[in-house]
Amino acid sequence: MGRLNGKVAIITGAAMGMGASEAKLFAQEGAKVIATDVQIEPLNNLVKEIKENGGDIIGLQHNVTSEDEWKAVIADAVKAYGKVDILVNNAGVSSPKTIANMEMAEWNKIMDINLNGCIIGMKYVIPEMQKAGGGSIINISSIGGIVGMAGTSPYTAAKGALRVLSKSAAIEYGKDKIRVNSVHPGIIVTPMTAPTMEEGGALPYYQAYTQLPYFGEPEDVAYGVVFLASDESRFMTGAELVIDGGWTAI
Repeated sequence: MGRLNGKVAIITGAAMGMGASEAKLFAQEGAKVIATDVQIEPLNNLVKEIKENGGDIIGLQHNVTSEDEWKAVIADAVKAYGKVDILVNNAGVSSPKTIANMEMAEWNKIMDINLNGCIIGMKYVIPEMQKAGGGSIINISSIGGIVGMAGTSPYTAAKGALRVLSKSAAIEYGKDKIRVNSVHPGIIVTPMTAPTMEEGGALPYYQAYTQLPYFGEPEDVAYGVVFLASDESRFMTGAELVIDGGWTAI
């Protein structure tokens, strides 16, 4: 407990799944959390749960593709807590499409949410971190950002770009004590992956590549994110934290 005492964190896509687990664990570890999502009802439920357990949290409705909404979220965080120390770019959507059966409108949507939303957030949070004397940005990529995955080309393209963007940002802002790392989850049981297992027929594919005899849970990723947000990882930047049950070991 207390690994994030005194730190202020913005976590996007926090209403459910990995984002919700991250928000809960951050609050337990002493962070002041600004949790954002487009889904307001589950976000409000999360905020209520964390507050009932003694956590310090604000919930904000937030479309990560909007520059104006990013500016407002960061302004609200600074107004409430005086600074921003941590940004977790967690918001994302999947796309079960191959290149030939994909509409360009869908490609653009995936890029806007999974990549451009992260870039916008970094653009506007970095000046606040510079004022604070440093910070930690954690971009939630995917194993699809490291290796190819069948049937999800727009998603893997965005996640791969996010991986390399994190490295470039780490180089650009290391002198400001701003660390930028990416996290690469494998198959994590969340509301986003569950339908592909149950209805999409992907379960045998997931099982074949995951070397452990079980899939990950959201808290498995949250523990890694807390580590990257904390001072325990003070000498890590431009790194990839892979949490995949052995998928990329093949």
